[in-house]
Amino acid sequence: MSQNEVKRPVSRKDMTMAQWTWKEMKRNKVAYLMCAPFFLLFWVFTVLPVVLSIFFSFTEFNMLEPPVWVGVKNYIHLFLEDDIFIIACKNTLIFAAITGPTSYLLSFLVAWFINELEPKIRAVVTLIFYAPSISGSVYIVWTILFSGDAYGWVNGTLLDLGIIDTPILFFQNENWVMPLCIVVALWTSLGTAFLSFIAGLQTVDRSQYEAGAVDGVKNRWQELWYITLPSMRPQLMFGAVLAITQSFGFGAIVTALAGMPSVGYAAHTIMHHLDDYGGMRYEVGYASAIAVFLFLIMMACNLVIKKMLSKVGQ
Repeated sequence: MSQNEVKRPVSRKDMTMAQWTWKEMKRNKVAYLMCAPFFLLFWVFTVLPVVLSIFFSFTEFNMLEPPVWVGVKNYIHLFLEDDIFIIACKNTLIFAAITGPTSYLLSFLVAWFINELEPKIRAVVTLIFYAPSISGSVYIVWTILFSGDAYGWVNGTLLDLGIIDTPILFFQNENWVMPLCIVVALWTSLGTAFLSFIAGLQTVDRSQYEAGAVDGVKNRWQELWYITLPSMRPQLMFGAVLAITQSFGFGAIVTALAGMPSVGYAAHTIMHHLDDYGGMRYEVGYASAIAVFLFLIMMACNLVIKKMLSKVGQ
């Protein structure tokens, strides 16, 4: 090559995907080094357990003996022979269909209302609505309200009014367990998603509303649909993921209120079934099959919600 010739820089087209990736990693090595602790923890405590669960779901494993490969035997038993699992699926779908969308919409509407308040009032009202979700076992207050004796507030009031003659065993009655648990779930649902919605509403560029008014946006509902919601899609997606996780993973509160298992399996969910086989019977292979099934349901719901949110503002 002559001295007058200039060496052509290596372009992306001259490199394989692996070579280009390695080149970019070396160029951004400081950023990768800073992200390494998170990625290490994420892979060890999130990705690896999911992979192991999928593997163990095809085995018989009791945590004391080596796992034995059984193929799809666990799944066949789960769907064709386990009657309690079918009840758990029905209860979980009912619970998720009610609490998921309702808590999601409720979180957004309350956040939208609070966003219109003065800053000092907004802080107080936010704390009032957010407190139940961060107060630990505060839901135990519902056991006092709906206690099954005459000292329970609801039973005492109904007895005083002459509406009932004997106290109602609310959490030992199949007709009352699921509705009460749904109410408690909604009461504690204004959590992180609620705060993310407030944050999203706070970051919407106010100039967009002025531009929308020029373009023909006439009322607050049109502002919400064409400007506010499209501007906070990341927060909406984040809230949807949390709502899906909470609605399908709701189990601890039911156990605290109605016991494990609940009367007549009236509030028995997939999470209870998973805890039964994984945490009590130590049938890890079968419990892993239940966990994989629940994981697939949540992933499917996540994809559906993502598709629906992509239509916002159109």
